[in-house]
Amino acid sequence: MRGTPHPARTRSLLAAPLIALALLGATGCEDSGGSGYGAGPASPSARQRDAGAAAPGADAPAATEPGSGSGAGAGSDAGSGAGSGAAPASVTTAESDLGSILVDSNGRTLYAFTKDKPGTATCDADCIAVWPAFTSAAELTATGTADPALLGETRLGEGADQAVYGDWPLYYYVGDVLPGDVNGQGLDGEWFAVAADGTLVKDGVETVA
Repeated sequence: MRGTPHPARTRSLLAAPLIALALLGATGCEDSGGSGYGAGPASPSARQRDAGAAAPGADAPAATEPGSGSGAGAGSDAGSGAGSGAAPASVTTAESDLGSILVDSNGRTLYAFTKDKPGTATCDADCIAVWPAFTSAAELTATGTADPALLGETRLGEGADQAVYGDWPLYYYVGDVLPGDVNGQGLDGEWFAVAADGTLVKDGVETVA
């Protein structure tokens, strides 16, 4: 005759499968990379997927700010657009307090330095800091009443090409803030705006030392 199962033994027999199921479920969670709340560490496959997703951004080039640059090209009409997509830089003319003078495509006054030799710039690094050279990363064009036959380029020491008009390499003046400003006119008796015929604008202008 069978005896009545002991209660404690019955509870042990029932608990064993439940414990086994709980251990199996815990193992499955670890293999799947942790819980959906991110409490556990990601599995190697998840980390590899994350690394693969971030990889393209590591190779992306940093953006370059339009018009940025250093040295002689800092004031360039062409900005930082070197390469096949660079827009042509232009020398044109505009009416000013000095009459019709050379300006860039943004209306900024272009100056000549009387110490320059024909077609050759002599403005050194300290000079360029105040009088940035008008350089271009693309083809130069003459518009308005500017004469294309007078427009050329000269190679600077750092490899940039500075615009030349007639005999004169062209520069900006850092003291000019707005289009049409001519604050550099006559400074030190050496800096002058340039007329469309390539001559320096000096008539009726007081030289500023």
